[in-house]
Amino acid sequence: MIRPGPLARRWVLWGLLCLLVGLLLAALVFLAREYEDGLALTRQEDSASHIVADVRNGLVRNVQDLVALHNTHPEVDDWGGVASRLLVSEREIVHLEWRDNWYSVRAARVSPYQPDLFSQRLRHDASADVRQACATALRNNTAGYAPSYFWPMANGLGIELMEMCLPVTRDGQADGFLVATYSLAGLLTEMVPAAARRGQRIAWTEADGTRLTIVGDVPVGTEVVHVTQLFDLPGAAFLLRLERPREVRGWFTDVLTVAVAALAVALLGVLGLFARDLGRRQRAETGLAEALAFRKAMEDSLVTGLRARDMEGRITYVNPAFCQMVGLTPEQLLGAGVPAPYWPPELVDEYRQRLAVRLAGRLLPREGFETEFVRSDGTRFPVLIIEAPLIDAQGVQTGWMSAILDLSEQRRSEELSRASQERLQATARLAMAGEMASLISHELNQPLAAIASYASGSLNLLQAPQGRAEDVALALRRIAEQAERAGKVIKSVADLVRRREGAREAVAVASLFEAIAPLMQLQGRKLGISVEVEVASDSPPVWCDRTMVEQVLLNLARNGMQAMPAGDPTSASGLRRLRLGARPVPAREHEPAPHWVEFFVADHGHGVSAEQASRLFTPFFTTKPEGMGLGLNLCRTVVEQHGGALRFEPNRPRGTVFWFTLPVAAGL
Repeated sequence: MIRPGPLARRWVLWGLLCLLVGLLLAALVFLAREYEDGLALTRQEDSASHIVADVRNGLVRNVQDLVALHNTHPEVDDWGGVASRLLVSEREIVHLEWRDNWYSVRAARVSPYQPDLFSQRLRHDASADVRQACATALRNNTAGYAPSYFWPMANGLGIELMEMCLPVTRDGQADGFLVATYSLAGLLTEMVPAAARRGQRIAWTEADGTRLTIVGDVPVGTEVVHVTQLFDLPGAAFLLRLERPREVRGWFTDVLTVAVAALAVALLGVLGLFARDLGRRQRAETGLAEALAFRKAMEDSLVTGLRARDMEGRITYVNPAFCQMVGLTPEQLLGAGVPAPYWPPELVDEYRQRLAVRLAGRLLPREGFETEFVRSDGTRFPVLIIEAPLIDAQGVQTGWMSAILDLSEQRRSEELSRASQERLQATARLAMAGEMASLISHELNQPLAAIASYASGSLNLLQAPQGRAEDVALALRRIAEQAERAGKVIKSVADLVRRREGAREAVAVASLFEAIAPLMQLQGRKLGISVEVEVASDSPPVWCDRTMVEQVLLNLARNGMQAMPAGDPTSASGLRRLRLGARPVPAREHEPAPHWVEFFVADHGHGVSAEQASRLFTPFFTTKPEGMGLGLNLCRTVVEQHGGALRFEPNRPRGTVFWFTLPVAAGL
């Protein structure tokens, strides 16, 4: 094989240098042209930004003119003449009208420059766009706009229009809307200076590139450069597309500039070649030393053990982390074959089989496998081994590279986590048992108190000289009913704590109040409080757990009575009464029937302070000496499990009203 001589290699290098200079020259010329094109594009983008700013400022001025028009001529008779003069001066507005708060037209004027605007279609066809613009204006409390639409004209022509709506007021009260209809083409011809439109084409487009209107023109067949600028308004957005013919520049000036720069770069390149030849060896040696030092420092700092073995299974490399892991020195490990000194004796055969699989050329999964190693002191520890083929610079496999991770700390952490989880579960079970016991004791107060009252009444009837048997029987039935209620309360509270959904059914609203009426009347008579129930006649049945909802009403009624202590206020004031009731929540426009029924419990107590309001539903917070602080929290939980919400607000002249909602039974 004949190798090229030094002279031939030198000519090759010079030829490559000349080629490099030529490529550099071409690249600089190209970059110079791109730079000029970039400057032209930047100027065009600035022009588009100025056009958008001019149109936006023009719209702001029009809004100010409309506000002044309404403030100075708020009457319909005066408004028309001033509006006509405004349409003459502002040619971009093709129609102006004053509508009341219900969108009915009070007065309207058509631009004298577009007298046949509504010759093909009636103004009523644009009502949807007007309402959309006015809705945006009311939402933002400023002028609102609607997306543009095409309006047909005579002779098959048409224009692109856009509605603007401005809410107006008189003496601080809403006085309708001023609606201005803009021509998109008029926005460009009237609000953009003629100098800015000369020699270019301006168009409004939609987001997908559809052109809505075009102003100006460029010669047919001329290559154009275009930019787009976003023009967003409250309720509408357009893209301004500005097109301008591409500038034709000469090459001579650019070529001279680039040629001088290319020659200078070429000279610097020649000097760089000489400097490179002199420092190449030194840089290569320095780089190799630094690379070796970096690799050694990186390997020594790893906490992962690294081990390399040749194709026979002998260890050829270990890092300090691996030596520390197995408790052996590199001298004891390098060159060690099968079995390795850190293998457990009972697993030697398994490790031999795994090594045979590798030597046969079959790859193991890259995710690794777990096993055990033995330290030099005899202790064992779990490890994760990940192995991959070791390939040299020629692409030949020379062995296997392994990464070994010590899993001792991970196993210890897993055991601690498992023990902590078991303790947390035991604590949670104890907490649930305590919560269930507290709730049951709290909710059983009502039925147990009622049973005690009826039992005392029965004894009194039996001891009376002329006791009536039917009264005693009624009292005993009441005792049986309250005992049954106590059982249901225990079951319902247990289901609530276990987050189970109770048996729900369609329940008439009036029956919920009838079921708790005896208890409320009994406690009301003891406290000197009158109980009034107001159920709307059109209230539909609700879908609920009857026992839990009755318990909610009882809790709220009891809290309301306890908030009105005896003598405060006096009975003569008429405030010692408790009002309960329900009414359907009015349905929305698109709903055929109401979906919710709203319940309320209103008292005339001392009310809820601001400090108490922030903690009112917090578990175990109470304002009563004998209270447990669980009643309101339980009520809110029950209501929310039914899909409703519980809230409260001040009552007038004093006291508090609690409201909660329940869903209407479907199909009823």
